[in-house]
Amino acid sequence: GAPQTREQDVTKTSVLFVCLGNICRSPVAEGVFRDLVAQAGLADRIEIDSAGTGDWHIGRGPDPRSCAVAARHGIDITGLRARQLCRADFARFRFIVAMDASNLADIRAVAPAGHSAEVRMLLDFVPGMEGRPVPDPYYGGPEDFEETYRLARLGCEALLETVRAALAVGAAAEA
Repeated sequence: GAPQTREQDVTKTSVLFVCLGNICRSPVAEGVFRDLVAQAGLADRIEIDSAGTGDWHIGRGPDPRSCAVAARHGIDITGLRARQLCRADFARFRFIVAMDASNLADIRAVAPAGHSAEVRMLLDFVPGMEGRPVPDPYYGGPEDFEETYRLARLGCEALLETVRAALAVGAAAEA
């Protein structure tokens, strides 16, 4: 038969976390999700990345306060580099996960017509927390970054269950 394209490979999936500048919230979420996915033994089946809707920090590492809060929880995000969301991401990623309603609106504004990515806010995956943002800690103190971590962890744990279900459905459909 015909060779399978990446889009048809239902044994794999992909997640992109998006915030404004890609230096505070989305790198923390990416780090947390990578950690959870590795613990679940699914690292080879899920592509994970993060991006910002804005271009201010392209190529820069995460905010030192984000690195510090992640490190306190045993997660190293110092190697991540900020990039801007692009139209190609809508073909590359199955799940595009916004940190707040403003990011969600910005993502939808640049989305190409007919894309198949599932675009949602992170806390929409947590029953009872739908529509709640992961607030931007940039102008806050250490407690705001700790709250970012806490909400990212809650959201990522719930997102992992959704992603696992998608992988299971895909594998069953292929069998």
